[in-house]
Amino acid sequence: MTKRPELWREETVSTRPVFDGQVITLQVDTVRLPDGDTATREIVRHPGAAAIVALLEDKLLVVEQYRKPMEKFQVEIPAGKLDAGEDPKAAAFREFEEETGYRARSMKLISAFYTSPGFADEKLYLYWAEGLEKGEMKLDEEEFLAVSAITFEEAQRYIQEERISDAKTIMAVYAWERYRLTGAV
Repeated sequence: MTKRPELWREETVSTRPVFDGQVITLQVDTVRLPDGDTATREIVRHPGAAAIVALLEDKLLVVEQYRKPMEKFQVEIPAGKLDAGEDPKAAAFREFEEETGYRARSMKLISAFYTSPGFADEKLYLYWAEGLEKGEMKLDEEEFLAVSAITFEEAQRYIQEERISDAKTIMAVYAWERYRLTGAV
């Protein structure tokens, strides 16, 4: 096998749509491997999401909600799916107010990353919110969550207890820690 990763590209031979839902689509691709063999790839397509790190009096604004795939309640930073063609920063402003009832004067991009590149194309944009002021909570029809603000020590404990166990929120706590240590986002 060649040692040049750029030559390891997989060529799509065929795509079979499997599911077209409100949040994701699922397809099964047959690909040609670099050695000429073929393989199957199950791919989840997702429009992307925006997530927000927001501090209110040195506490992290979080939401707690039931997550059916894990069959448990989770404490997470506010986040939401991008609408078709929506700018990620605009989605961050929108989702932040909808889920927390707060508005932000500005949003600074911390990072953008793929959540599960082995099977999904979801790209998550992580923002740092500044200039918070009370707005109006506007939850989606099927959304049930509680908003709270937690200390840094509580966030660390929640990670240990797996009350926080999603990558975006753990990454947010690390960004908060960096901010506490350096003053930089």
